[in-house]
Amino acid sequence: MDDDEKGIMYMVLSSAFFALMAATVKFLGDIPLAEKIFFRNLVGILFGLFMVSRNGKKLKVNNVKLVLLRSLIGFFSIASYFYAIGQMKMADAVILNKTSPFFVMIFAALFLNEKIKKTQLFSLSFAVLGALFVIKPSLSSEMFPALIALSAGILSGISYTLLRHLRKSESSETIVLAFCTFSTLATLPFLFTGKFVVPDLREVLALFALGLFALLAQFFVTKAYRFSEAGEVSIYAYSNIVFSVIIGIIIFSEIPDSLSIFGGSAIIMAGFINFYASKLRKAGRISTADETKTASNRRATKAS
Repeated sequence: MDDDEKGIMYMVLSSAFFALMAATVKFLGDIPLAEKIFFRNLVGILFGLFMVSRNGKKLKVNNVKLVLLRSLIGFFSIASYFYAIGQMKMADAVILNKTSPFFVMIFAALFLNEKIKKTQLFSLSFAVLGALFVIKPSLSSEMFPALIALSAGILSGISYTLLRHLRKSESSETIVLAFCTFSTLATLPFLFTGKFVVPDLREVLALFALGLFALLAQFFVTKAYRFSEAGEVSIYAYSNIVFSVIIGIIIFSEIPDSLSIFGGSAIIMAGFINFYASKLRKAGRISTADETKTASNRRATKAS
């Protein structure tokens, strides 16, 4: 299995666990937001340390500033996402959050010097159109959670772009544990203000499941961006939409409306346009390189 195949496999696994995480957040509707984030990351720390100890790895942060920045942005992203899931249909929140690959494209161009092609701009316009259909712009307060969900997608795009850069200096375990530790500490002030709700046994199990699903999802997405380029592997994050729609229908009886279906389809279509255009460009570069090599061999043969 080559690096691209590994990246795809890790991204699909990540998407499945992200869908399970979103469903658990929806299930824990009466638990305060800060408490959900706290347990999501506390469990991540415990399991993360266990995995590091089991594998005999040493944790070392080489680029402290970027790791902290990634953790901060990731914290605001997950807070926005959890809030949106609790205030709107789970599938709609997931669809808007899955605009993140397009923001990865934008921020990778700004900060990683990856060029944006014309086809990518075309796919970006499709994504914007799709997001508008899901958001359903209006002057009502119902649009607010959708905008929060979109902001989560923007923040995720920044976070994933940083992951792409940090792969050069940090291990996956270091990045995940740094994020979980930062987020856990950041929620403590909210819990100490008297807003902590004592969960019952079912909610305790759900909170620990939330942490486990989030840890596995975060670990696999970190692995995915380590093995593949940001613009290449991000297409497979859209499988999260499919998983989430199915779970939303089966568990929460949430049927996406026609505008959300159209918007989600447009965003997925935009992803495929970008993906296949990237594949064609890659194939073209390989073909050009082969032709150049063949021509060079012919010239060398004639010279001899």
